[in-house]
Amino acid sequence: MAEVVIENLKKSFGAVEVLKDIDLTVEDGGFVVLVGPSGCGKSTLLRAVAGLEPVSGGTITIGGRKVNDLAPAQREIAMVFQSYALYPHMDVAANMGFGLKFAGTPKAEIAARVGEAARILQLEPLLKRRPRELSGGQRQRVAIGRAIVRKPQVFLFDEPLSNLDAALRINTRVEIAKLHKLLAATIVYVTHDQVEAMTLADKIVVMNQGRIEQQGKPLDLYYRPANLFVAGFIGSPAMNFLPGVVVEGGIDLGENGRLSMALPAAASPGTRITLGIRPEHMRIAETAGLPSLPATVDLVERLGETGFAHLRLATGGMAIAEIRGETGLRTGDKTVLALDPAHLHVFGPDGRRIG
Repeated sequence: MAEVVIENLKKSFGAVEVLKDIDLTVEDGGFVVLVGPSGCGKSTLLRAVAGLEPVSGGTITIGGRKVNDLAPAQREIAMVFQSYALYPHMDVAANMGFGLKFAGTPKAEIAARVGEAARILQLEPLLKRRPRELSGGQRQRVAIGRAIVRKPQVFLFDEPLSNLDAALRINTRVEIAKLHKLLAATIVYVTHDQVEAMTLADKIVVMNQGRIEQQGKPLDLYYRPANLFVAGFIGSPAMNFLPGVVVEGGIDLGENGRLSMALPAAASPGTRITLGIRPEHMRIAETAGLPSLPATVDLVERLGETGFAHLRLATGGMAIAEIRGETGLRTGDKTVLALDPAHLHVFGPDGRRIG
């Protein structure tokens, strides 16, 4: 496998700049997941690494070799697409070995590589079947097998699970994680699914409007988001946000009341801030010593032992709190939200994290 280094990368379609000074390193054997809203540039970045999109500036190196001017076939990468892209008239074995056959690889070596990939992906009983005889999950494994047989330096995945139902997504996600460990593969993976990102990645890259907002370990982004965009994008349900103004000894939240709490030194009195807190760090019921807000229950979602209460605040804004066990909460109930000070996030007027 190999390290991928992207430096100062730019990509424009006419006057529209879709990638803006991207700097990213994917360590040898690393699993990097690109996430962000539709149109943020994550798939364009993946296609640029693959050589399917020419870049407007910057450099891409794979295994220490600059590949900007190399054709996709010369970059020693393999890409797995959302659509599987299997040949319907070929059986599984032929689909997996087609790229090798096209490259002139000897038949014996093709058979050996296909057999090894089929064993890894548990496809051996399916080698004589056509794509129409396979489930969605099986087709995706064939597409992954076609990538494995090429023995690339880097695997590129473009939303590979988005066509699968919920149960198959979970199963295939587990298989991809196991594959990464087994092959010690260098992987760049694009998804819109936060669960995929949090469970698969050793590094998450959050993109927005062609730029990288933050990159780092999944839990680092979850617990210390760099700005409001990352804080609102990472996590499901999303982080709760409360606008306020810094005052002596705390934060004035207007009609939501005043919170007495210690703040970072950079948050001086008079500063307009946004307070963020995740649903699991809000408790329903007044708790001694914790700052709290009055709220009205709008909806209760039960997910088994855990669930979420959707609450209306005094300002008319909404908040979501995690609940556990049987709480007896009903729509319309008046309650109090206690906030855990250890897990409060403070963002300044520019949206960046303070402290």
